[in-house]
Amino acid sequence: MSTILKWAGNKTDVMPELKKHLPAGSRLVEPFAGSCAVMMATDYTHYLVADINADLINLYQKAAQNTEELIACALVFFSEDNNAESYYQNRLRFNTDTTLTALERAALFLYLNRHCYRGLCRYNLSGQFNVPFGNYKKTYFPHAEMLTFAEKARRATFICASYDETLAMLQAGDVVYCDPPYDGTFTAYHTAGFTESDQYHLASILERRSSEGHPVIVSNSDTALINSIYRNFTRHRITTKRSMGIEAGEGKSADEIIAVSEWVPPVPLYGHAVSFYQRFKKHGLPSAKA
Repeated sequence: MSTILKWAGNKTDVMPELKKHLPAGSRLVEPFAGSCAVMMATDYTHYLVADINADLINLYQKAAQNTEELIACALVFFSEDNNAESYYQNRLRFNTDTTLTALERAALFLYLNRHCYRGLCRYNLSGQFNVPFGNYKKTYFPHAEMLTFAEKARRATFICASYDETLAMLQAGDVVYCDPPYDGTFTAYHTAGFTESDQYHLASILERRSSEGHPVIVSNSDTALINSIYRNFTRHRITTKRSMGIEAGEGKSADEIIAVSEWVPPVPLYGHAVSFYQRFKKHGLPSAKA
């Protein structure tokens, strides 16, 4: 299933392997939205899709709620000459024009993604999108993908939130899939970046959520750090093509892991067990007879 955006680390190619480790559940929770490839390739009843990148979430919200309007608005930008001058003018407008509506900003974000270098999403410390022109002979407008996305998005809620805020929203029956910025690769998709401390913090939260009965699945680089912090997870190694990244280089393959938590689903209590549990909570264990 193709996605609206070109995206570094798009999971489309690894979905056959990833789906083996995604269990059934009432809702899939993704704290790192990325290209939404996982949402598009699975069939959960509901989805909670989050990301700290406000531009990304704004695009998904508009694609879900104002599909035809977004398509019409974006086509105006795509119809312009595909050259560096037009690209940098539109990038400047995206970064500086405070009068843009949310719909116009979503359309420009889509334009930039499809015209910039390899679909990178990168911001400088001032919060400005700074990816250079991609210099493509022809750019693709994802019309069909946007319509398909809008249909699937009826089941989804999109929120701009950090990973810890999102993971605090878990409900009974939720499955968690995390695809954070990979260790040792490009992590500047948001002004705040993603540090080694973030990797540790995320892993600690995920282990805690797993202990509460939530299945947790994580994708990341096959590095010493990641194998260490997910040592209590079952780790499955896969090889994938990576067109960008410090370790992989251009057009090379890279090893990564799918870490799966050893979760135990909560067992419902019935009948006498419920009665005993309620008495225990109120009065404690019964005393032994002399």
